[in-house]
Amino acid sequence: MPEGDTLYRAAQRVGSALVGHELERVAGSAAPVRAASRQLTGSTVTSVASVGKHLVIDTDAGLTIRTHLGMPGVWHVYGTDGRWRRPAGAARVVLTVSDAVAVCFSAPDIEVDKPEAVRRSMAHLGPDLTADEFAPEEALQRLTTLKRATIAETLSDQRGMAGIGNVYKSEVLFMERVHPETPPDEVDHATLRRLVDRSRQLLMLNRSRPERITTGDPRRGHTLWVYNRQGKPCRRCRTAIEAAWVGDLERITYWCPKCQPAPGADRT
Repeated sequence: MPEGDTLYRAAQRVGSALVGHELERVAGSAAPVRAASRQLTGSTVTSVASVGKHLVIDTDAGLTIRTHLGMPGVWHVYGTDGRWRRPAGAARVVLTVSDAVAVCFSAPDIEVDKPEAVRRSMAHLGPDLTADEFAPEEALQRLTTLKRATIAETLSDQRGMAGIGNVYKSEVLFMERVHPETPPDEVDHATLRRLVDRSRQLLMLNRSRPERITTGDPRRGHTLWVYNRQGKPCRRCRTAIEAAWVGDLERITYWCPKCQPAPGADRT
């Protein structure tokens, strides 16, 4: 699933194409878009922003479009005569201005409503890790009140911090030497604060560059510590990286069993 840094870059691309321009055509297979097409056509896009894993488009028609990409979704921007790289049948939102077309393909969650209603639908989200202004103390407070079985599930819960996903969850836990199955009440305040700070640091570093890097090494195959490296040697200690489903998370978590000892294990 695209994470906050990916949505930030998408918002920059879509915003560059649409903001300040009149929508000449509004189409797509999403029912809310079809229902609002007539009202949106002829309006001007006033802003495009990412909020966690959501992309939000405001217009002067008094309507806002919100998309959540899920696993399959993506935003593309083309010239008006450009050839689309995905089938037209997968286009959920199509926004055409004088010299560009912004297309959202395959997103499962799309809302078109008044701005205040759209904001209410995102009110449960924690502080946005890619926003220029970030509230770490609020994130800490939210994380400590989530009733999740493991720290991996806690970090992934968007009610704590918005924008972190499976890649960053695995990478941050490795960098701070916390096993993903550790119960949250066994993570002390100082460690939790480091997890928050590291999450913020990584997403901010990566929000404006095309390739996600957590190791500091941009060479191909060297950019990530543990994610998608099951069975490969840990970059710190050479122990084989492990991977498994943790709790109710929908995607696999990766960790080093030596650098991140299991809960209750001897850490000496």
